[in-house]
Amino acid sequence: MKKCLSFLMALLLMLSAVVFVQPAVQAESMYIIADSDKRELTREELWGYKYDTLLYAFNEIYARHGYKFETGSRCYNWFIQMPWYTPNASESSTNHHEAYSQCSKIENKNVDLIKDVRREMREKKTTNPTGKGMPTPPAQAVNKPRGFSFVKLDAGQKLAVYTAPSSYAYRANNGKATCSTNGAVYALGWDNGWMLMLYEANQAGQYRVGYVDGSKIKGQRPNLDILTWDGSSCEVITATTLTDDPALTGKVLTHLSAGTRVKYLTTMYNSTAWDYIETTIDGKTARGFVPSGTLSMTGIDMTEGGEG
Repeated sequence: MKKCLSFLMALLLMLSAVVFVQPAVQAESMYIIADSDKRELTREELWGYKYDTLLYAFNEIYARHGYKFETGSRCYNWFIQMPWYTPNASESSTNHHEAYSQCSKIENKNVDLIKDVRREMREKKTTNPTGKGMPTPPAQAVNKPRGFSFVKLDAGQKLAVYTAPSSYAYRANNGKATCSTNGAVYALGWDNGWMLMLYEANQAGQYRVGYVDGSKIKGQRPNLDILTWDGSSCEVITATTLTDDPALTGKVLTHLSAGTRVKYLTTMYNSTAWDYIETTIDGKTARGFVPSGTLSMTGIDMTEGGEG
């Protein structure tokens, strides 16, 4: 009997250890450089990361202090999914000088060093492709891009959805893409009066990302931020497909051959990374998603947090 009790107590201790340790381990994995706020980084170790990853690494230091990234920017899309990130309520928190003043001496030194290594990479004209990439984003029930949040719209509406914020833009589903407000609708923000949203399409098991004209929405319009895009021109380096459904099916809007010039808007994340771009389909402006890594980012000044 005593042996059984001892075994049960040991088992309970083990289970309690799992319960309390697991969240800590999981939270630890949500950082790019978990201890960049506690120790001085070295130039050698930073050269072990990709150029693009270092962008997020120094902004991670700002994010710990609640730096408020522009809605729709690639750093916003990354950090908004982190369980430890809480953006400051103050609009002034978008000022990187304020964020810099909140950092410790170690953190500021690390920010400067990371930026310095990125500058060295630019001078050597390398993105350090063999370096460490981004960690795997945390899982979620619906594999929608992070940052899209549920919005309540008056029921009974059927809204025309376009792939870009214009009624002259390309429209999926043979020009008939429509969102019913009777289903769940998730939104990211406003782009020139158009709401960027994700919704469940009529086809079972398919989601779409697209724009609806805010003036066509009946009832109270959702209170959302204005979206900010990069807007740089770049090139497709690996033939790929454009989709408006990065959540589930990856349904193809069009094929993009290597060498095609497109406009880079931002990078979004769900269980993987997607570059959100603008191109044309049948002579009409169209926006959609391509897997990250299929674009040449040469010439794109990938800056956040006030980096020059």
